[in-house]
Amino acid sequence: MDYSLIGTKINELRKVVGLTQGELAEGICTQALISRIEKGDIFPSSTTLYQISRKLGVDVNYFFEIGTTPRLDYIKEVERQLRKLRIQLRYEEMVEVIWAEEKNPIFFKDDYNLQLLLWHRGIYTFEIEKQRETAITIFWEAFHLTYDSKKALSEREMEILLSIGAMELTGENYEKALEIYNKVRQGLKKFDQLNDKSIKTRMLYNIARVQTRLGNYEESTARCQEAIRWCLEEENLYGLGQLHYQIGYNYELEGQFEKALDYLEKSILIFEMVQDDQHMPYLVKKKEEILSKLDVQEGI
Repeated sequence: MDYSLIGTKINELRKVVGLTQGELAEGICTQALISRIEKGDIFPSSTTLYQISRKLGVDVNYFFEIGTTPRLDYIKEVERQLRKLRIQLRYEEMVEVIWAEEKNPIFFKDDYNLQLLLWHRGIYTFEIEKQRETAITIFWEAFHLTYDSKKALSEREMEILLSIGAMELTGENYEKALEIYNKVRQGLKKFDQLNDKSIKTRMLYNIARVQTRLGNYEESTARCQEAIRWCLEEENLYGLGQLHYQIGYNYELEGQFEKALDYLEKSILIFEMVQDDQHMPYLVKKKEEILSKLDVQEGI
């Protein structure tokens, strides 16, 4: 795709304002990146374009009035940024992207694009503002922007339902959470190929978590094992550590400490393999607790 037109416009506006590439780049990105954008080598990210527009004294929508501006690429870039920030738990930065885009007609005039912003606003509302009920309301609003009962669920609609299920789980509304997760499960049956393989993994893992809360340990373990088979079939490591931990936790609650230790050690090994240090302190402490329980059980 030809990105040269938007780069040319940035170059023209920069010269009109009287800024060098370095001055335009200050506080935004590197001078080298501005140079590449102006040459048309790359298309700026949504955040970068927004910051450039402010510095040049124009509304970001100015660039969307250029007939050949690659709008689809821009939307995909916003989606990529939001996903990255969501996964990395950088919620403050995530909401800045939302604020930058919510007045953009490409988003507020299109239900599918607006849905993306509303979904992430709901996440911010829960994670930072700690308003669970308000977050649930926002999630449902986002979901119904595109939902059609006569059509199969889209991947994004399923992701929003997973977010709602998580809210119900934290509120200890277990039956409601199961109802939502099972709706996702039914939706998945109509998909031959998922773009995001983790949707099925997360769905099964969260069903397992609910079943554990309800005391249905065998059912929880069965769902974890189903998810593990899915991960192995798809050669996707996402969630494997959590799934093995959940099985170990079920065995611990049943008093089967040897089995619990076996799955916990597998979980630790997986987290080490994917270099996830966030969970390690808890897992190491949990291993010590299970070893102590095993000693007591064996009368040592």
